[in-house]
Amino acid sequence: MTDTGDAISEALGAEGYAFANVNPIPDVDSDNATVVLTFFIDPGKRAYVRRVTFAGNTKTQDEVLRREMRQMEGAWFSNESVERSRVRLQRLGFFEEVNVETPAVPGTSDQLDVNFSVTERPSGTISAGFGFAQDSGILLNGSVIQENFLGTGKRLAVTLANSDYSDVYSVSQTDPYWTKDGVSQTLSMFARSTSAAEENLSEYDTDTYGFKVGFGIPINEFDSIGVSFGWEDIEIGTNIFTPLEILSYVAREGDSFSQFKTTLSWSHDTRNRAIFATSGGVQSLSAEVALPLGDQEFYKLYYNRQQYWPVGKNTSFMLQGTAGYGDGYGGTEELPFYENFFAGGFSSVRGFKSNTLGPRTSFPDDDPFGGNKLLVGKAELFFPIPFLREQSRSLRVSAFVDAGNVFGPDEDFDFGDLRYSTGIAAVWISPFGALSVSFAAPFNDDEDDETEGFQFNLGQQF
Repeated sequence: MTDTGDAISEALGAEGYAFANVNPIPDVDSDNATVVLTFFIDPGKRAYVRRVTFAGNTKTQDEVLRREMRQMEGAWFSNESVERSRVRLQRLGFFEEVNVETPAVPGTSDQLDVNFSVTERPSGTISAGFGFAQDSGILLNGSVIQENFLGTGKRLAVTLANSDYSDVYSVSQTDPYWTKDGVSQTLSMFARSTSAAEENLSEYDTDTYGFKVGFGIPINEFDSIGVSFGWEDIEIGTNIFTPLEILSYVAREGDSFSQFKTTLSWSHDTRNRAIFATSGGVQSLSAEVALPLGDQEFYKLYYNRQQYWPVGKNTSFMLQGTAGYGDGYGGTEELPFYENFFAGGFSSVRGFKSNTLGPRTSFPDDDPFGGNKLLVGKAELFFPIPFLREQSRSLRVSAFVDAGNVFGPDEDFDFGDLRYSTGIAAVWISPFGALSVSFAAPFNDDEDDETEGFQFNLGQQF
């Protein structure tokens, strides 16, 4: 009865009747054990918003908050628009907490104000530190990152990172409102050196540098499309331990490539939060194409879907599915090996060593090689630690089941070849970075699979 009354009030509030009264009156028939409910509804006057105000944003400019508003001043009040505005502020990532109140304007019967109060979190970091990841070894990094540059909402980042696996140098800038209509722009330049063997892969090295320009175009409240253009120069290094498959590719195609890439993507996002979401979902589809202007012609398709359901207070359930496919076209016969998909590891199928699932090289060593097809699925239940409920915004514990594998050009997707694992995991957003740990047990591993029951990362970005 109470829930029904609240639902009626919410429906009226969405149409502007902010002061509606809904009174359910039960009529009990004891003889027949029935109850007749009569709802008396007084919608009151339709209300409109006098002012939308913000408090607590000492660093962030009012314009950054106001452009996220879906409830306009002078318009009819809508509780749905107010709540959507609150969620959009929460998803900016600049605030630890966002609250809203809708007090009536004194002396009026059809006006109210919408007052948002925010608690800002530090948005800029200058860091020099280290971390450790099982799949990348010791991580040394220095960075200057400003997520909310001068309170404008723009993101600036300069990053230097070094690990056993790679050296990365990058500079990027993102303007989320490059146009007043909400079209975003990202500019980035990067240089990257990698040693694949340090990432549990085959013996080869790559040196890559390039740049990218990207744009995000909102279609509606939940959907957007993205388009980017970039150029990369890639050099492949081999040695006496490099597998025959890679040596044959280099002998046929060369060891230095210039690539012009374009990417078209679509995303649909209804999550209540970008980090530690508890309801809603996100799905994305992207197509990356290496254009004929470069030395290689190939494409990669990628799809990802995550969905969250609240199970109870501070408890939620998540399903995730990921699929990828790539191939060559024109003068390129197949997807270049350095563009292969990989599976296994903390961000993929836990319980297996990072990047070790799927096809392997034949000579001289039996090393992971990746494939042009990817399939990964996850089911995860997130729950609070009983004595640490207040830390639920920075600490998350879960029980999970993972499944996945990669397949080569001559293999078909086969659910019978998927690898499965189950276990428990935790993520803590600490002052030193994200600490992620998992204890997993594979339950259909093959004799050639490389398993790893305990996995963790420290100091990497979450």
